[in-house]
Amino acid sequence: MNAIVKETQAAQPASPSRRAESLASRSKKALTAWLLLPKGFSESEWRTPVSGSDRRSVGAVVHHVAAVYPAEIDVARTIASSKPVTGVTWEVVSELNAKHACGNSGVTKADTLELLRRNSREAATAVRAFTDEELDRAAPLSLSLGAPMTAQFVIEDTH
Repeated sequence: MNAIVKETQAAQPASPSRRAESLASRSKKALTAWLLLPKGFSESEWRTPVSGSDRRSVGAVVHHVAAVYPAEIDVARTIASSKPVTGVTWEVVSELNAKHACGNSGVTKADTLELLRRNSREAATAVRAFTDEELDRAAPLSLSLGAPMTAQFVIEDTH
């Protein structure tokens, strides 16, 4: 009988973390801001470079934000499993940003907003699955020069 009770308890999902739900809720608020930002942009504004030093178009930057949600959640999951994240440096990030900008310079506003909605919705679902223990785990993050970062920090820094 004890084995059956233990097996049943083990099969039941843990109650959702309030902290994870709060993080997911904050992510949703950040998404709302990102969705509202480009809605009023004309096609010309959508294609305007961000600045003199950053020649990516506004549209490419918004698309980049939408496209990196899955990778950022993967980094948080890696940290949550107490594994270090290596090989990710600011130089690597700059290279990836440049490649993304070249390959996505002509992105449409509609496609970008749909990608942002979909990836952020999936990210929020993934964030809700973290336990408090996982959120508290820290591991070295090469992007921070190997300093240990918690999974919660990675999630918060993403949004």
